[in-house]
Amino acid sequence: MAAQMGKDLLLKVDESGGGSFVTVAGLRTKRISFGAEAVDVTDQSSAGQWRELLDGAGVKRANVSGAGIFKDASSDGTVRAIFFSGTVRDWQIVVPDFGTISGPFQVTALEYGGNYNEEVVYDIALESAGQLAFAAS
Repeated sequence: MAAQMGKDLLLKVDESGGGSFVTVAGLRTKRISFGAEAVDVTDQSSAGQWRELLDGAGVKRANVSGAGIFKDASSDGTVRAIFFSGTVRDWQIVVPDFGTISGPFQVTALEYGGNYNEEVVYDIALESAGQLAFAAS
């Protein structure tokens, strides 16, 4: 995969739960990470006393974080309302020339800040809240 512009990684939300996704923010920095817990099944008969892991087991998770400016007052209001209600919504993370990760996420952190004589910026964090899907580009 060739190098891609960071600005092209998009964060979209299904505002109403009706299946229509909109881009909510001008994220200047973005990050998505995946993880899975390992299930250790090592016992006294494990070869050479090396750890053994159970294939296909463990809890999977995805974390999304970003920082930037909101696209407009409406998108700021949408994300703020989702955070304060604790609602789990469907989100899409579009990675150029890679694909789209979609599924339920909860906004777990929303921070606002700014410097004198500069724009207000925010930081957002989302945690997966169910099974995610991946569609290749």
